[in-house]
Amino acid sequence: QVQLVESGGGLVQAGGSLRLSCAASGFIFFMYGMGWYRQAPGKQRELVASITNRLSTNYEDSVKGRFTISRDNAKNTVYLQMNNLKPEDTAVYYCNNVGGSFSWGQGTQVTVSS
Repeated sequence: QVQLVESGGGLVQAGGSLRLSCAASGFIFFMYGMGWYRQAPGKQRELVASITNRLSTNYEDSVKGRFTISRDNAKNTVYLQMNNLKPEDTAVYYCNNVGGSFSWGQGTQVTVSS
């Protein structure tokens, strides 16, 4: 059974940093491209960063240069380093495979105050 457990969110002032973690289990982690998604109140969930099984990365334009996605296949974990956070980054952040086909975890709340 696939499990995705996100952690590391919190309340931070604009310009601050957070590092999110997603512990994955129940599938062959290293074979999958993984992504970080976010959903702000009243908005649809969007993919903000992804990393392939060959470590190629891709970012949504609004987070380029500020967010960095990485993975540790030995720990079945994917990370999102978020720097220079902005109030518009406030959302619940989730991880999933690219395509979002696994069951979603509970997410982790990121709140950025101005």
